[in-house]
Amino acid sequence: MIICTTDNIPNKKIVATYGLVRGNAIRARHLGTDIMASLKGIVGGEIHQYTKLMGEVREQSIDRMVAEAKRMGANAIVGSRLTTSMVMAGAAELVAYGTAVKVEDLEEG
Repeated sequence: MIICTTDNIPNKKIVATYGLVRGNAIRARHLGTDIMASLKGIVGGEIHQYTKLMGEVREQSIDRMVAEAKRMGANAIVGSRLTTSMVMAGAAELVAYGTAVKVEDLEEG
């Protein structure tokens, strides 16, 4: 599956458009992580636990978007984007979305 943020893929032509695909995941923070984050807030630095959490939720959202595109018969997703929002105190949603398409190699000529 090709995933790109652009509307076109170099050396490919879009031969079919299937429509919007999306995948989302919601994760809640853990009390232990919040305590460690509070300490990091005092001394500064990256909060590795949150970085790991957001990385995992990002991959899960992308995987779900790809699965939806495959069910439609697509072999690529163009115009892909990621967005986040807080759904409640201590929980965030990450949504991956784009347009499912079928692409083929451009004929050289």
